Amino acid sequence: MDKDWNTFLRPYVQAVDELKIKFRGMRKEFQESGAHTPIEFVTGRVKPVFSIQEKMQRRFIEPDLLEADMQDIAGIRIMCQFVEDIYQVVELLRKRKDMHIVEERDYITNKKPSGYRSYHVIIEYPVQMTTGEKKILAEIQVRTLSMNFWATIEHSLNYKYQGEFPAEIKARLQRAAEAAFQLDQEMSAIREEIQEAQQLFSYGKAPNSHKPKIDLGKEDQPDAQDEDRDS
Repeated sequence: MDKDWNTFLRPYVQAVDELKIKFRGMRKEFQESGAHTPIEFVTGRVKPVFSIQEKMQRRFIEPDLLEADMQDIAGIRIMCQFVEDIYQVVELLRKRKDMHIVEERDYITNKKPSGYRSYHVIIEYPVQMTTGEKKILAEIQVRTLSMNFWATIEHSLNYKYQGEFPAEIKARLQRAAEAAFQLDQEMSAIREEIQEAQQLFSYGKAPNSHKPKIDLGKEDQPDAQDEDRDS
C-alpha cells in the first residue's frame, strides 16, 4: 500500500492529544468541585502503522475504506475506580456536544469468552486542520483498574501465543478475569466508605493528619498500549 502514513495519521494524533486534554480536564473539574471523580486517569495512543497494516490484512480491509472500517486507529483509555464510575463516564460522553457516539459495546454486562471486560465507545470526532474540518473515528475504552491490569497481561500473552493460548493458560486467564471482577464487586459494595475516606484524605481532614498531600501524578501515566479487542 503506497501511502503517506505521516499525513494520514496526523488528524488521529491531533484527536488523541485533544481528547486526552478534554477528559483530563473533566477529571480536574470533578476534583476542584470536591466531588468524587469517576475518572482515575486517562491515556491514549495512535495505532502503529505495522498494526494497522496487519489488521487490514486480517480483516480484508480495502485501503479506500480504511478510515471507515478501522474504528480504533485513534484510541483513548479512561480508567475508573469502580464499575459504577464506568457507566457515569459513558453517560457524560453521551451528553457531550463536541463528539458524536457512533456505537457502544458493553463488554462488562456481556463479557467476552476470554473473560475480557471493558466498555467501548466509538465516536466521530471533528478535527480542525489547516485544510478544514476532518471527522475521524476514535475508540474510547472505559474500564476499572483491575480490568485494565487483566487486559494488559492478556494482551502481552497474546503477542507470545498469537491468540492460540495453551489450555492451562487460557483457563488461568479466565479464572483471573473472574477474580478481578470479584474484586470490583467487593469494592463496589463498600464504595461509599472508600469515597468518604478518600475525601477525608484529600482535604486533610483525617484524625491526626499532618502529612502534606502528595500528588500521585496520574496525568503522567504512560499512554495506553495498542490493543485490538475486536478480533
